[in-house]
Amino acid sequence: MSHRLSYASGESAVGLLGQAIGANLEEAAAAHPDHEALVDCPTGRRYSYADLLGWSQQVARALLAAGVGPGDRVGIWAPNCAEWVAVQFGTALMGAVLVNVNPAYRTSELAYVAGQSRMKVLFSASAHRTSDYRAMVEEVAPTVVTLEQVVYLGEEEWERFLSRAVEVAPEELSRVSAGLSFDDPINIQYTSGTTGFPKGATLSHHNILNNGFFVGELLGYGPTDRVCLPVPFYHCFGMVMGNLGAVSHGSTIVIPAPVFDPAATLRAVEIERCTSLYGVPTMFIAELAVDGFAGFDLTSLRTGLMAGSPCPVEVMKRVRDEMHMGEVGIAYGMTETSPVSTQTRADDDVERRTATVGRVMPHVEIKIVDPATGRTVPVGETGEICTRGYSVMLGYWDEPEKTAEVIDGAGWMHTGDLAVMRDDGYVNIVGRIKDLIIRGGENIYPREVEEYLYTHPDVADVSVIGVPDPRYGEEIAAWIKLRPGAEPLDVEAVRRFCTGRIAHQKIPRYVRLVDEFPMTVTGKIRKVEMREVTSRELGVDGAFGPTA
Repeated sequence: MSHRLSYASGESAVGLLGQAIGANLEEAAAAHPDHEALVDCPTGRRYSYADLLGWSQQVARALLAAGVGPGDRVGIWAPNCAEWVAVQFGTALMGAVLVNVNPAYRTSELAYVAGQSRMKVLFSASAHRTSDYRAMVEEVAPTVVTLEQVVYLGEEEWERFLSRAVEVAPEELSRVSAGLSFDDPINIQYTSGTTGFPKGATLSHHNILNNGFFVGELLGYGPTDRVCLPVPFYHCFGMVMGNLGAVSHGSTIVIPAPVFDPAATLRAVEIERCTSLYGVPTMFIAELAVDGFAGFDLTSLRTGLMAGSPCPVEVMKRVRDEMHMGEVGIAYGMTETSPVSTQTRADDDVERRTATVGRVMPHVEIKIVDPATGRTVPVGETGEICTRGYSVMLGYWDEPEKTAEVIDGAGWMHTGDLAVMRDDGYVNIVGRIKDLIIRGGENIYPREVEEYLYTHPDVADVSVIGVPDPRYGEEIAAWIKLRPGAEPLDVEAVRRFCTGRIAHQKIPRYVRLVDEFPMTVTGKIRKVEMREVTSRELGVDGAFGPTA
């Protein structure tokens, strides 16, 4: 066992950006005024950097005209669209704190985040698919005492709102912008909150501008890059790693669809000649499964980013080989750390890109500690990964006690994720502390079982959980999504596939065949819900059939 401790700090010849987000957009527009900044594929709209800056300044001046000032909270509740980007940069230019509202939220959740953040203005979609946002807003708005105005994006209310920009001189906006500090809060993102109410991670200009910038640096971004973003803007993956990563390098943001659509994503990559594509593993799995996948011309792709949950090795290999993403990066992080703490590098070999989540980001520190004692563990041992540095959030909005539960006195953010640091400094995430399965006193990491089951030729996707068991405390259950045309697998077939190849205590006791997994909007599998469903439906023989 190594005596070296699991600690690393990210060196960089490039310094942190000491500016507010609006100033960074102004720099990009001055350097590349006619270069394409934003393409909204569903509507066919295109914006140069000069256009995007002008539009964002219009939003900023209209907000000032509406009585919104620096530090006031402004919500946005909408799927991806060009207006989302204009509101993101418009609020940054005049210092309002943008409150991202999950598009999957419904009335009680909207009421909670609007009230808890003391939101003053809400930008909302009017409708999308089966969601009538306008009806939900009209139900909730009277209950939020601070809410003064609702603006429906793309509707006549939006045009009326923008028309108010003429009430505020450009010089007044410049004066307000000049008074902003890069350490000011600029964004509140509510974490998914699997138990209780969601918490509002409060992030500064410095937090998210730098994180987006260094993600882009490690992906080698420049003005010739075109970044396809099927990931949601309301989440860090879209608005930080995507929008800020692109703009801070003069690259182009490409919106393929309002919400994730695998075929639309592939079409956008082909038509717009995108060089980079983002997604969580389930998104890439869906793209690879699109009818006629092989017919799409994806040869423009060079890189991209896969994050949000561990990527199966086989999926990673197909993304690299069949989607031409030879320099694809793997990133790990959480909303509270702006979000990325570790990332692979463009020249990393196949093994590092498939077996790890990379190494520490520039200007960030990480360590891996024993969750019980808080002591840093030796390299090669499992513990909780912690992060410190510019990327750690200011705190949970208006919840100092909850903030103190996760950020310790030395400034370390405790992530709740279990990880191992290797001798080369690369990190492997082995699970969540709360997802760890303890069977008969043995610690079992779901990722290990999942990686093996992915090698079964009939398995398209798999997720492993622990369920209560009177004898062992917990037993292993595997939810399996089969490849099209595959014969159904039963629990005995899975056990035969595992026997002699993985340790007996890791072999699933229960198997459930599913068409889909319960997912968050960001594409993370909801294991809490899986445990609830499995515990409720568990049969005595442990064999489940396909679900509707």
